[in-house]
Amino acid sequence: MPALVDTTIRLLSQEPLAGRVPTASILELADVLDGAGFAALEVSGGGVFDSAVRRGVESPWERIRAIHARTKTPLGMALRGRFLVGSRPVGGDFVRRFVMTAAENGIDVFRLHDPLNDVSNLREAGEAITSADREFDAGLIYSPGPTGETDTLVEQAKKLPELGAARILLHDPSGSLQPHHSHELVSALAEASGLPVGIYCQGSGGSALAAALEAARAGADRIACTTYPIALSIHRVAGEGLAEALTGLGLDPKVDVATLWQAAQLVDEHIGDEPVTPLAPRVAVRAARHNLPAGLVAALDAHLRAQSAGDRLDEVLAELERIRAEAGWPPLAAPIGQILGSQALIHVLSASRYQLVVDELRSLFRGDFGTPPADFDPTAQRAIELLSDGEGESQPVADLDQIRDEARGLASSDEELLLLALFGDEAEALLHAVRGRARGDEGLVGGAVDQGRAERIRDLVRVVQESGVAEITVEEAGMRVSVRRREESDAAAAPAPAPSMPTPADLVAPPLVAGEPPSDGLVRVEAPMVGTFYRAPSPGAPPFVEEGASVANGQTLCILEAMKLMNEIKADLDGIVRTIHVANGDPVEFGQLLFEIEPALGRPLDAV
Repeated sequence: MPALVDTTIRLLSQEPLAGRVPTASILELADVLDGAGFAALEVSGGGVFDSAVRRGVESPWERIRAIHARTKTPLGMALRGRFLVGSRPVGGDFVRRFVMTAAENGIDVFRLHDPLNDVSNLREAGEAITSADREFDAGLIYSPGPTGETDTLVEQAKKLPELGAARILLHDPSGSLQPHHSHELVSALAEASGLPVGIYCQGSGGSALAAALEAARAGADRIACTTYPIALSIHRVAGEGLAEALTGLGLDPKVDVATLWQAAQLVDEHIGDEPVTPLAPRVAVRAARHNLPAGLVAALDAHLRAQSAGDRLDEVLAELERIRAEAGWPPLAAPIGQILGSQALIHVLSASRYQLVVDELRSLFRGDFGTPPADFDPTAQRAIELLSDGEGESQPVADLDQIRDEARGLASSDEELLLLALFGDEAEALLHAVRGRARGDEGLVGGAVDQGRAERIRDLVRVVQESGVAEITVEEAGMRVSVRRREESDAAAAPAPAPSMPTPADLVAPPLVAGEPPSDGLVRVEAPMVGTFYRAPSPGAPPFVEEGASVANGQTLCILEAMKLMNEIKADLDGIVRTIHVANGDPVEFGQLLFEIEPALGRPLDAV
């Protein structure tokens, strides 16, 4: 008989639902779900860590500990192989310390998948999980493409028993797994590996429920689900309907449906009256048509709307598919989907291909992330190699001992050092907030109401930043909050021209072409994408450049964080930095002026 795994708390703790339910209600919900009869409660993962750090209210480790203290059901965490919960691969020692920290905080079951389905990348994390005496469930990603998913996944499944996996979990992040294929894959994976097989799936129009039921008929021993309001909002499998359907098929999962409806009522109090914007019908339809994760399509749509280019979504999706083919048809689970999506945005908005390459895509083509299902396109690979200009391997996440020295006392434990190493400046802001929180009785639970209000205020600030409105005022529970856009100079506020119709004066200065420099002789370095501007590589580290400093061709000027990826912006000429126009941590728009550089004397412009 299949057992059910509930993912409600994880989904409520990551986008697009993060912050809608206060921590006190999350803990009350954990109490209810603990008595429902689930095999595990999946409460954390990469999206949870990312949302928690960005919101800067509470540490994701705090939430795990608080839930663990109130429940007896095993707690689960989803990890992205060597990426763990971030967007860059990490080393073996880092993996071991992260897994051990998660286990000490209360995680019993680790769902571990490699974004490229290269299971050799799971070895170090799998060994760390089994060494911590925790359950290692190995995920395989179903992501349609011309590479033959069944044969590819079966071959990878044969390698998993040797890695110590307790079971295989078939993961469908794009909602494209058809019921008949679900039955076929579960049977084939079980036969090839000799391991029990479970399924995590999503999809609109009832497709996810149909795939889950067929998986159960094929012998799946674990099926992921969530409460009804969340299932309706973001197209997951509803535990209430799934449990009743399985019971009708003679496959009773032994879950108390009445308790699930009680949990659904708790969730409904917070999200029942508000539409979940990222899965609007226009997004869901395109996700289904292109076999893409709906969250990825929503993120691309949001970036385009911020650039007044919302009508170009179909162009970006077509370009994304083209880049995916050139990159060897990798699965589109995080963070690979974000990497390819970021590159597709750059191509469409700049009206050029591979003139600027995000660092992570360069690492993917270099093989730093592992081996994709198919070969790289040789033309695209050569273009990226030429643009890289002989750059070496990407820098891994910093060693924890190095981070400890740079943090200068900000981090007081391994778990905080892990956050700093994975998320940099954003984690530093979170840790400052944790340090500033009142002591004594006003801990995580006691301060839940204030934290919930703080999260709502941060949401208002984000709306003002991204929408362009001048001011928003909200009144709730006796509190009135106004968020007003700060007036900026005319030059900074001037909108960038549409990227589809560039003029010579609008082109980003580096790389320079033959012609005259601006009248003041300074070269403008503009933002090639929407993102967050960082002057230094990590908290406590010195800035890449200062005003008045000399820079060389190829030297890093700053980092732009976009769609959870860190992209280095480099100088394409020798010169002197005369003005830095953006403060550390500020959001920037496409085409916004970042630096002005005075070219070095003695070199003609056409030689730069």
